[in-house]
Amino acid sequence: MVQRKGDAWLVELNTDTLPRALVNNRYYARIKKKVVNKEEKVYIADRYQAANWLVKAMHQRAQTILKVATELVKQQEAFLNHGIQRLRPLVLRDIAAQVGVHESTVSRVTNNKYIATPRGVFELKFFFTFGLGNTAGSGKPHSAEAIRSRIKSMIERESLDNVLSDNRIVVILRDTGVDIVDVTIGDFDGD
Repeated sequence: MVQRKGDAWLVELNTDTLPRALVNNRYYARIKKKVVNKEEKVYIADRYQAANWLVKAMHQRAQTILKVATELVKQQEAFLNHGIQRLRPLVLRDIAAQVGVHESTVSRVTNNKYIATPRGVFELKFFFTFGLGNTAGSGKPHSAEAIRSRIKSMIERESLDNVLSDNRIVVILRDTGVDIVDVTIGDFDGD
């Protein structure tokens, strides 16, 4: 969950949805006292060590999810403040570099994870979108998702007397700084 706290966005994990595992140290101590042969002692010690490793791994996983979500919120702050038109292009590599993990780790921790925002609930993967160039050449790229939203909005505002062609939409987008290829729809004969 992400919410506004003063001038910053605060990200919190929903701990109710995280898996839980606890190691019962008292039970381990009682069992350890009753074990007499070396093979059983080694087995009990190994199981205890494996259980502790699992608890630490689950904690580390939760911390990685939190770090990645926090960085995503930081990178997409304009979206949270202003809406989909301000969603910026972002790739796994960008977040991985900031968090200090591999891209595959970012991919795994964002897969099937959702974040509740004031703008709705989104899968973390939603925030990764490729960019379309800027007609100014050196300007910042536009998020494909933001462009998709703009096109949808244009179509929803159309009137029956003034339906926009695909090429007209391209021209409108170019006039607002989006470098998009012409869409020419011709006859398709299936060859």
